[in-house]
Order: sequence, then C-alpha cells, then structure tokens
Amino acid sequence: MADLLTIENLWHLVMLCFLQAVLGFDNLLYISIESQRAPVAQQASVRRWGILIAVAMRVVLLFIMLSLLDWLTEPFFVLAWEGVLEGGVNFATLVFTFGGMFIIYTAVREISHMLTIEHISTDMSNGSGKSAARVVATIVLMNMIFSFDSILSAIAFTKVFAVLAAAIVISGLGMLILADGVTKFLEKNRMYEVLGLFILLIVGVVLLGEAGPAAAHAAHDETLQIAILGHDLLPMSKSTFYFSIIVLVLVEAIQSGYSRKLNAERRANARASGQLPH
Repeated sequence: MADLLTIENLWHLVMLCFLQAVLGFDNLLYISIESQRAPVAQQASVRRWGILIAVAMRVVLLFIMLSLLDWLTEPFFVLAWEGVLEGGVNFATLVFTFGGMFIIYTAVREISHMLTIEHISTDMSNGSGKSAARVVATIVLMNMIFSFDSILSAIAFTKVFAVLAAAIVISGLGMLILADGVTKFLEKNRMYEVLGLFILLIVGVVLLGEAGPAAAHAAHDETLQIAILGHDLLPMSKSTFYFSIIVLVLVEAIQSGYSRKLNAERRANARASGQLPH
C-alpha cells in the first residue's frame, strides 16, 4: 500500500483524471442525448445506472487490457490488397472501425429523426419508445467504445492498476454529477442537441482515423499502417478535434444570439406596424 502513495503516482492520478475528463466529454454528451430516448420518468435512473455499470465495465476492461496488452495490440491479420487496401489489423483496429461506424450511424440517424418529426415538444415528452433497459445497454456499449481510446491513452502514462482504476472511478463520479445538468440544458436549448450530434459525428470520424495506425503503433512497424488506394488512413490530431469543437460551439452561440436579436427586432417592427398587440 505504501508503494502506491508516492508523488509519482499522485501526479499520474491528477493527470489521468484530467485526461479522462477531456476525453469523457463526448461520452457524457452521448449519455445525455441517448437517455432522452427512454421513457421520461425513467431517464434519470437510466443515466445513473448506465454510468455506474459502464464505470464497472471500464475497470474490468482495464484489468483485461493490462493482462492481455501484448495480445490485444499485436496484429493478427495483414491486409495485402496492393494499391487498394493494405496494412495490419489488431483488436484496436476493429474496435475503432466498428465503433466509429456505429457512432456515425447513430448521429446520422438522430439528425434524420429530428428532420422528420412534426411536433418537437411531443417527441421530447414521449421519448422514442425505447425501453429503459435497452437504453442502458446502449449507453454501456457506447461507453466501452469510447473508453477503449481513453484507456490506451491512460496506459501510456502508467501501468499501475490502482492508479488507473481510481482515475476511472473519479471520472465516473464526475459524469454522475454532471449528467442531469447537461441533459436539462439540452432539454431547454434543443438547438444545442443538434450541435451535440454533429460533435458525435466528428467523434466517429476521429475513431475511424485512429483505426489506421493502431496496428502500426502497437507493433512499431510502419509497414502495418492501413492505406486505402495508396493513401495512409491518418487520425485527426486532438488539437484539431478540440479546435473544431470550440469553433462549432462559438458559431452556435453567436448564431443563437443573433437569431434572438433578429426575432426581437421583427416583433418590435410588427408591433409598430400594428400587426401584433402591444
């Protein structure tokens, strides 16, 4: 126990908590959006149980990955379709590929749903007809996909299980505290739900990009880099990703403020012309 209470481990814990908070933003956003698909009376408990089960599963995944790190990262298949599809495939490649595709599908599906509904308030109050158990299962599954990248990044800091597990639990508590507030904000400002779905869309693209160098980085062999039609599949840098998110949020905030001013001016002009009562 005394070996764990070191300055180095404490520093790693602080850095890992910060890392989990940054990488967990998109996860929290997804939980808040997906929980609204459940019956209204059960949405709070869906978020709570979804996060609790997901955190427990993330600790289990961490233990498995630390125990089988070499097996999970070692390429087990090499694509050799020269000039069309080349590179190595490992467990991380599959997780990032299918996870990215699923997230993109989810975001596009929800955006399409928003465009087809006729009565937004009715759709919001009734949920989408999914059972609470089904929504919890979806949240847990997506959390596992989101957590794979964050766990790989965390292992680069330290391989001390207790420190890594503590960071995961602390980040889970943070999500529990923030989840209801984020959901209420989205309920009151539904235009930001659209923004959140586009952020998820970008996250899916980022995960697909991470699949490209996964096997090459694990084996330290650049020949295993996935290439499509002779072009390497490269990930978006984290700085570019977060800059894109900041720009999207700023655009939405400025556009919302500008729209309010335009609507206020139209109402004022309508009252002045007698079209609206004072």
